[in-house]
Amino acid sequence: MPARTTPAEEFVPDQTPRERAGDPFDAIVVGAGLIGLTCAWRAAVAGLRVCVLDRQRPGAGASGVAAGMLAPVGELDFGQERPLALNLEAARLFPGFVADLERASGVDVGYRACGALHVALDRDEVEELRRRHELHQRLGLASEWLTPSRCRELEPGLSTACAGGVLAAEDASVDPRRLIAALRTALARAGAELIGEAEVDGALIEEGRLAGVRVAGGQQLRARWTVLAAGAWSAAEWLPSEARPDIRPVKGQILRLRSGDGGPLPCSRIVVGERVYLVPREDGELVVGATVEERGFDVAVTAGGVHELLREAYRTLPDVAELELVEASAGLRPATHDNLPLIGPGTLDGLLLASGHFRNGVLLAPLTAERIVAAMGEPAARAAAPIAGGVGG
Repeated sequence: MPARTTPAEEFVPDQTPRERAGDPFDAIVVGAGLIGLTCAWRAAVAGLRVCVLDRQRPGAGASGVAAGMLAPVGELDFGQERPLALNLEAARLFPGFVADLERASGVDVGYRACGALHVALDRDEVEELRRRHELHQRLGLASEWLTPSRCRELEPGLSTACAGGVLAAEDASVDPRRLIAALRTALARAGAELIGEAEVDGALIEEGRLAGVRVAGGQQLRARWTVLAAGAWSAAEWLPSEARPDIRPVKGQILRLRSGDGGPLPCSRIVVGERVYLVPREDGELVVGATVEERGFDVAVTAGGVHELLREAYRTLPDVAELELVEASAGLRPATHDNLPLIGPGTLDGLLLASGHFRNGVLLAPLTAERIVAAMGEPAARAAAPIAGGVGG
């Protein structure tokens, strides 16, 4: 979890959901990360009564740790072609989603259509990067091979060992912590309830349908729909075993660096090496990530993880050595067996799944919300359609 205070952690939650007697919620969203908050906001904009519950504080899980890359091209690797169409669709929706959210909240979410430069630093890395570039070309993706000199023209701070690169010019980034802050504000303005530190420990099953949840302490909340958006905790024991999604946690450690004198960062766009990525922010922060570790629910920051990230960052952009290390943190990505997200009706009537997004949770948040609202019924989907240029059903 993040070691420093973030905007998401400053949130003071309501203490008790205000369910009216005989008037259940239209939707209960379990999980207040980016996926859950976006689903809840779109449902609330559609005119539905929504309550969001989270076992921690909103955004305290993987969303508050994420780097915020929106990279359907750059993140594509061999064997990962199946999610590509979904990721490309999500990338097309994202600028409209940002515009809608910033209008609704008044919060700048740090969206940057900056592109991503993938670099190779030795002969073996060149061969691997060329193979990936050929994959991009076969699939018709916007991907350009660059000479070493052209790479350094774009990013003068690159190591002189740079031996070639690929520019994914349409990849982008956003600040997930600002997104969380914006979603909290927009959600409140839309009239939804957001309850932190409220762990769900039971399902209300009525006539074979999920009719709501029980919160630790005994309170029962009913809703027409329950949206499971609990990230790595989505294989929830409170659900009947046959309804639990097959999701496991995958640990990722990540660093945040900053220029101590307010000077320029070593790169102006996303820079990706074979074992590291670096995401610059306009406020002077440089995010360095991220390890991929099968460690269960362990979120310890390790010396080895920090060393690996700093070593690879320095190898790619030597000037990172002059930056201040301001945060080291770890989060848990929710992964499925085939790396495809689970979006839509579950096996239990009344249950909607919005989880398993693995490395693309930020990118897929608005698309997931669109599909979840559509699953709640056509009137809700039509009402959720935003002003021209945004997302919607």
